[in-house]
Amino acid sequence: MAKKGEGLNFINRVSNYFRSVRNELKKVSWPSRKDLKNFTAVVIAMTIILALIMGFADLIFQQVFLRFI
Repeated sequence: MAKKGEGLNFINRVSNYFRSVRNELKKVSWPSRKDLKNFTAVVIAMTIILALIMGFADLIFQQVFLRFI
């Protein structure tokens, strides 16, 4: 059976956790909007490039294996 005051202790711990999270997020140096756009463009470009490379490699391997079968 739960002891008296344990529910309050849990609420205090959860409250302290979220307070600590908020304080830590204030210390984070967030990128500017310009930096965020540049990073996003790099990620999208690299994803497209790697998808094309993997697709091309898949096509080559498919043709090679079809010749052996």
